[in-house]
Amino acid sequence: MTVTLNPYLSFRDNAREAITFYKSVFGGELVISTFDDFHASQDASEADLVMHSALTTDTGLTLMASDTPQRLPYNPGNNISISLSGPKSDEPAMRGYWEKLIEGGTVTMPLETAIWGDSFGMCVDKFGIPWLVNIAGAPA
Repeated sequence: MTVTLNPYLSFRDNAREAITFYKSVFGGELVISTFDDFHASQDASEADLVMHSALTTDTGLTLMASDTPQRLPYNPGNNISISLSGPKSDEPAMRGYWEKLIEGGTVTMPLETAIWGDSFGMCVDKFGIPWLVNIAGAPA
């Protein structure tokens, strides 16, 4: 099984600056995608904001970050989620984790096919911890 668990940080308009800073601290490879890259911007002024970024280091650290659009609440200090990611081959286990996480919690985005081709869902567990679950799509 190759499931990954890592922090996911949320920002308001400065995710690119923050994740670039963390790259200067930890090194590694940084991939940044904007809302415009996925044609997911509901507000033209937010098209160039970070929809998703991932910093992966040679030492095995992974840190993800994104900008929170103006239409969504943003509370500094509460701007971290746990990201659970895995390959298609681990889908049964990943869906099992999802089902357990949502018991007594709240689904904020159903686990379904996302615009980037993976299965993706968001929830808040019964203890108030936000989770992002991503199951990679079928290999090309």
